[in-house]
Amino acid sequence: MKKILIIEDDTIMRENIAEILELAHYHVSTAPNGRAGSALAKEHRPDLIICDIMMPELDGYGVLHVLSKDPKTASIPFIFLTAKAEKSEIRRGMELGADDYLTKPFEDTELLNAIESRLKKAEALRKEFSRDLAGLSTFLDEASGLQELKDLSKARGVSRYKKKEVIFHVGDTPHYLYFLSKGSVKTYKTHDDGKELITDVLRPGDFFGHVALFEARPYTDSALVLEESEICKIPKEDFLALVHRNRDVARQFIKILSNQVEEQEKHLLRLAYDTVRKRTAEALLGLYHKKDKDPALRITRDDLADLVGTATETVIRCLSEFKEDGFVEVKGREILIQNPRGLEKIQ
Repeated sequence: MKKILIIEDDTIMRENIAEILELAHYHVSTAPNGRAGSALAKEHRPDLIICDIMMPELDGYGVLHVLSKDPKTASIPFIFLTAKAEKSEIRRGMELGADDYLTKPFEDTELLNAIESRLKKAEALRKEFSRDLAGLSTFLDEASGLQELKDLSKARGVSRYKKKEVIFHVGDTPHYLYFLSKGSVKTYKTHDDGKELITDVLRPGDFFGHVALFEARPYTDSALVLEESEICKIPKEDFLALVHRNRDVARQFIKILSNQVEEQEKHLLRLAYDTVRKRTAEALLGLYHKKDKDPALRITRDDLADLVGTATETVIRCLSEFKEDGFVEVKGREILIQNPRGLEKIQ
C-alpha cells in the first residue's frame, strides 16, 4: 500500500483529502503545518507528498526546500496545493522542484489522476538497471518519456582508451560526464612529494567526473585507465540542461551517485582511523565486491598501496600474511580472494 503524506493547515480540507485517498486504498498520514510535515516526511519517508503552499510556521516552498536538501527525502514526488492560480506562483513552485500543481477547488478525479501519474513515474525511476551501456540507455529512455532524453541518448558516443592512458588531469576543465562501459579506471590525487592516493577504482557501470562538472570547477583529482576501457562521454551542456529542467532525471541520477559518495566517505574514515592491515583487507574486499564477487583481482601492488594509503612494501607484507592465513592466494599479479569472511574480521 502506497504511503501519502498530506500537509495542509485547513482541517476540513486536510480531512477531506485524507478520506478520498483512504477510499482509494492509500495509507495516509497528515500534518497541520509545514514544520510538522517536514518532520513526518523525514521519519516515515512517504511515497508521495501533497502540500499546501500558504501555511503557518513553514510554508510549502519552505517544506520543499528543506526536503530537497536531504538525500533521503529529495526524491519523494511532491504535489503543491494552492488557492492561487497565478502563473508566477506555479512557476516558482516548479522551479523549486515540485512535480505537479493542483489549484483549489479540484475534483476528486483530478487529485487521484495526479497522484497515480506521479507514482507510476516514480516507480519507473526506482527500477534497477544493468550497469552497462544497455542499462544506461534504458535509464535515459525510461527516466521520462520525453523526446529530449532520446535526443541526449543519440548524442553520447563511446571512446576507447588504452591501459595507462590519462582521461583527465587535476586542474583540467570538465567537459563531459563519464560512464565506464568496459574496463577499469582509477581516480587519484598526487601529493607534492609525488606520492599518489587512489580515491576510487571504478568498474563498468560507474559514473565519474561528476563532482567537478556539477560544481563548475576544475578537477581536483586525475583519472587514469588501469586496463583497456570503453567510456561513454556525455556532453556537459546537454546533461546539465536536462538535469536542471527535468527533476525525474535529476532524482534518478542522485540515487545512482549516492552509493559512490557514501563509499568515498567510508574510504576517508578508514584512512584516518583503521590499521594498515585492516585498510588492506577493506581495499581487497571493496575491489572484490565491485567485481560482483569475482575472486580474481588484477591490480598492481603499487596501485593497491596507493588505494590503501601506505607503502608498497607494507602492502606486500600484508598480502603475505593474508596468504599464510588462507584469506588470499597470490598468482603473479593476480590476487585471488579465498576467504572474504576472514578478511572482514581483520582488525
